[in-house]
Parts: sequence; structure tokens; C-alpha cells
Amino acid sequence: MKKIVETIKNIWSIEDLRSRILFTLFILAVYRLGSFVVIPGVDPSQLAALKANTDDGLLGLLNMFTGGAFANASIFALGIMPYISASIVIQLLGMAIPYFQKLQKEGESGRRKINSITRYLTILICAGQAPGYIATQITSNPGVVPDASGLWWFTAVLVLITGTIFVMWLGERITDRGIGNGISLLIMIGIIAGLPQSLITEFTLALGTKVGGLVMFMVEMATLLIVIMVSILLVQGTRRIPVQYAKRVIGNKQYGGVRQFIPLKVNAAGVMPIIFAQAIMFVPLTLAGFADSSDISNWFLREFSQFDGFWYNLTFFIMVVLFTYFYTAITVNPNQMADDMKKNGGFIPGIKPGRATSEYLDAVMSRITFPGSLFLGFVAILPAFAMILFKMDMGFAQFYGGTSLLILVAVVLDTLQQIESHLLMRHYDGLMDSGRIKGKSSGNNMM
Repeated sequence: MKKIVETIKNIWSIEDLRSRILFTLFILAVYRLGSFVVIPGVDPSQLAALKANTDDGLLGLLNMFTGGAFANASIFALGIMPYISASIVIQLLGMAIPYFQKLQKEGESGRRKINSITRYLTILICAGQAPGYIATQITSNPGVVPDASGLWWFTAVLVLITGTIFVMWLGERITDRGIGNGISLLIMIGIIAGLPQSLITEFTLALGTKVGGLVMFMVEMATLLIVIMVSILLVQGTRRIPVQYAKRVIGNKQYGGVRQFIPLKVNAAGVMPIIFAQAIMFVPLTLAGFADSSDISNWFLREFSQFDGFWYNLTFFIMVVLFTYFYTAITVNPNQMADDMKKNGGFIPGIKPGRATSEYLDAVMSRITFPGSLFLGFVAILPAFAMILFKMDMGFAQFYGGTSLLILVAVVLDTLQQIESHLLMRHYDGLMDSGRIKGKSSGNNMM
């Protein structure tokens, strides 16, 4: 306890760090307040049907990421997810299109151009999602919009697009003037916003209807703690590859001759495989819904609409494993790593520089990605196990795994790492006695 109090005092005594933390808290408060501001023209008292639709399923997941703004018909209803989608598209284009590859190599000027293109793509995605959200979630419920005129439609679409752009701007301000990654923090605060209500609901269910009552609730909390520890290991796990740099003499100075390490992440793909797999999982269900009634389409509708069903989770697990290998392959380039080492006079002891080094790194990545993909797939389907074993509410079960838990763990570790860096830079003790915190920015994580 004394260590914690001393650390808080040290944090508060650093003026720059204190101002960054306060600024971050202020921006997060603005974001949370905005999630309760309803789109003009919408009757807030008629949103019961919309909130009922977002209790579970894909809509429940989207509502969790927006911190409840989706169910509130808020000006921030689309949240930051359109920007995330645009970033993913641009990142994938950078793997295949020479123009984007060139921008990535141009340094700061290239980064500004990529950010500008990402913003324009975000607007286009919002322009496509906003009318769909209004049509399927708002105007489809009688009484929600008393006067759904053409002017109101135009205004509502414009408000939703502007809301997403404003949320994106808030995230960028946190990254520039606050602490941590702004976009990630906005997603995290949206996820955390639903935790208190889910916890209260689960506690009430445990005391009222579940066998075991309070004992069962304590078992659930202990299990959640274990899952969090596993997720931390998944985020932090690395395999260190030794690299020896040869001695070089330039003029009167000697360079190289030291040994360093390449930290290869066990989970280099981050949470992207879960995001990709989750999106693909709803394609069969959507197609089956449009198909004529038949035994096959009815089977798809029945099995893939159950988040705790066997076929849904088996397919989801396999897709997460496959996408982990796919995303690792396009983000970790052993050939480039081998070339960079060769240009700088480095080599892996016992491995010839060049092609042999590239093949060795590729083999190592394949070996460590296998257990990493299995762990990621297991964490992805943990909510289903929580619902089956503990008869748990789906809202609280989402915190037992999947995208939400990994985002929480990764963002918290990354933010604490930045705070620790400020402390160590000013010769204060870090946040932990056992060693430095390793977040998602440590090593070569490509998230």
C-alpha cells in the first residue's frame, strides 16, 4: 500500500505527466457525455425496442464497443469503429499496393498522407453505415421519430458522420497531448462503461436464481482473474532471438561487436484475427436469412445464431487460428528482417546471413504462432464457456474473453508502460518492483 501511495505522489509531482493524465480524463469524460446526447428529432422515451435489440448478438457487441451510444441513438452511435475499419483497409492496402508501400517509406510526410486518406475513407464508411443504422434501428421502430422527413434524414446522417469524426479527433488529441493511444482508450472506456451494470446484473442473478449463490459468484470472479492473467501472458509473450553484430572500425572508432535480441511476439497479430473472424461469422447467417426456407438455411439460422452453440464456436475457433497465421504472415516479414540485419552487420549465431536467416526466422515464427493462435482461439470462445458453465448473463460473459478482454488488457498495459516510462525518465521507481511493464508497444507487435 505504501508503494502505491508513493507511486501516486511521484506521478502527481511530475507536471507534464500530471497534465497529460488530467487532459486524458477530460477527453474521456467528453466522450462519455456525448454517448448520451440523442440524435435531434429522436424521442428518447421510445428507445426501449432499440435497447432490447442490443441485449445480445452482434448488435450487443457493437453497443458494447460504443459504450451504450448505439442503443441510445446517440450522436456517437457509430463510435470509432468506422475509423478502425478504415485503418484496417489502409493497412491491408499497404501490403499489396505499391503506392501505399511508398507512402509508408516516406517517413512523417507519408504518415500524414496515409492519415488523411484514412480520414476520407472513414467518412465514406460512415456515409454508408449511417443510413443503414437509421433505417434498421431507428425508423423501423414506430414512434421513435415523430417526423421522419427527408430533411430529418439528411440531418441525422450528417450528425452521425460528424459524431464519428469528432470521436476520431478526440482520440487523436489524447495521443498528441494525453497519455496512451487515444483510439484504443476510447474503445476501452466504451467497454468498461458496461462493466458495472453487467456486474450488478450477474450478482443479482447469482443471489436470486443460481445454485450456490454467493459462492458461485466468487468462483466466477476467481475464474475471471485467471482469464485476465492468461490474457496478459498472451499479450506479453515473446521469443527472444539473439543477434550478434560484427565489429567494424571506421576511422578511429569501433562499431558493433555487441549482442542484441529480436523479440518475436507469440501473438504478433494482436486482436485482429478475432475481429476478422467475428465479421466473417455473420456472413453465413446473413446469406441464410435471404435464402429460401430449406433444411440447410434453417440449420444455419439455428446453429449460427447461438453464441454458446457448438458449431458456432468450433467454426469461430478454427477461423481465429487461420486468421492468426494469415495476419502474422502479412505483418511480419522475415526477408526484410534478415536483410536489415545483414546491412547492419548482424547475424544470428550459427545461422548464415541472408536466405538462411530468413528461413530460420520464418520457422521460428511458425512454431511460436501455433500455440499463440490456439491461445487466441481459446480466449475468443471463452464467453461461450462462461455462459454454459456458470449460466452467466451474456453481457458479463463478454468480459471473460473475446475482443473486449484482449483490448482491455493490451490498452491498460500500454498506458501503464507509458506512465512508467515518464517515471523512469525522471529517475523515479517504476510501477512494479519485479521489472518493467511490457505493453503492446513493446517489441514488434504489429497491432
